[in-house]
Amino acid sequence: MARTQVGIIGAGPAGLLLSYLLHSEGIEAVVLEARSREYVEKRVRAGVCEHPTVELLREIGVGTRLDAEGLPHQGFSLRFDGQDHRIAITELTGKTITVYGQQEVVKDLIAAHEERGWPIEFEVSEVALHDLETKNPHITYRDVDGVERRLDCDVLAGCDGFHGVSRPSIPAERAKMFNRDYPFAWLGVLARTPPSHEELIYTHHPRGFALHSMRSPEVTRLYLQVPHDEKIDDWSDDRIWSELAERLETSNKDFSLREGPILDKGITPMRSFVIEPMSHGRLFLAGDAAHIVPPTGAKGMNLAVADVRVLSRALVELLQHKRTELVESYSDTCLKRVWRAEHFSWYMTSMLHVDPTADDFDRRLQLSQLRYTASSRAAATSLAENYAGLPFV
Repeated sequence: MARTQVGIIGAGPAGLLLSYLLHSEGIEAVVLEARSREYVEKRVRAGVCEHPTVELLREIGVGTRLDAEGLPHQGFSLRFDGQDHRIAITELTGKTITVYGQQEVVKDLIAAHEERGWPIEFEVSEVALHDLETKNPHITYRDVDGVERRLDCDVLAGCDGFHGVSRPSIPAERAKMFNRDYPFAWLGVLARTPPSHEELIYTHHPRGFALHSMRSPEVTRLYLQVPHDEKIDDWSDDRIWSELAERLETSNKDFSLREGPILDKGITPMRSFVIEPMSHGRLFLAGDAAHIVPPTGAKGMNLAVADVRVLSRALVELLQHKRTELVESYSDTCLKRVWRAEHFSWYMTSMLHVDPTADDFDRRLQLSQLRYTASSRAAATSLAENYAGLPFV
């Protein structure tokens, strides 16, 4: 039997950042992760870091590689009617976003833990949470060698994603779930080819949404809207490139899609989800364990960072100063930002995707919204402000 102050389930950005922030304040924490280190360091997920996320990573001393390899962007394009309409983020808000893969943030945080000797246990199994409504919760699990372990804690942090064990540990009658499934999915590919454009392109096309993004000067990330029940085996590389070329084409033919070897491809369902409250007893949820947003608004990892910023301060107050006000208000504080991000992500998704249930009236409204957003400085500023990231609480 072992003991720590905070037991953290999940070694994604939320769990690793929480552990880093707590250790930096002198609070002991142990991170438990079901997957291997290699898996979490290669897991391709989000790629856009909001301005506040970048500032935080720099502030705490894990932004060196981000500054060296990240790609700062001052705007992005809305492409519809075959034309680009640039949203000038920096001009409108004074902020930038940085393209830097979630897996790179994870690598940086794991390296920082390793350098300082802070514990992360990979490849654990049979994780179960106990005594959540007491001041002495604990975790049982099997370690990488299959040995049964028990970790006694003062607090548990569930940072293990939508399919983890943390959220289901909350009794159903103690929480309310809000859920929306979308009638389409994203087919995402990672290709070894230089980006075809210097900034992200969000495209509305009659055949469906497409997104041109990047991960480095040599690697491009691209997405296509597909039916929610689509099978990846039905999409050959040639079909993917052909569909991307058609959707991303401009009316004046000034855009040329660069093709290259596809390194990875997969289909991601689209959903919105929130649990209220984000805590139960001594268990606090953060990141995808508590909420999911469709990826159109680039909010997933950034919401996790915002949660952890609030939670780390609350736990410092609880564990070092015996003050409970911040842990008691943790859920309410986070949910204000969560619902703002949920709305923005829904807005971007509904504005840019082709809804298979929509009629001609709906489609005209959609184009009207796009045209207004591209032509109104006020509308563009609102979009840019939300996209670049609202200030941390």
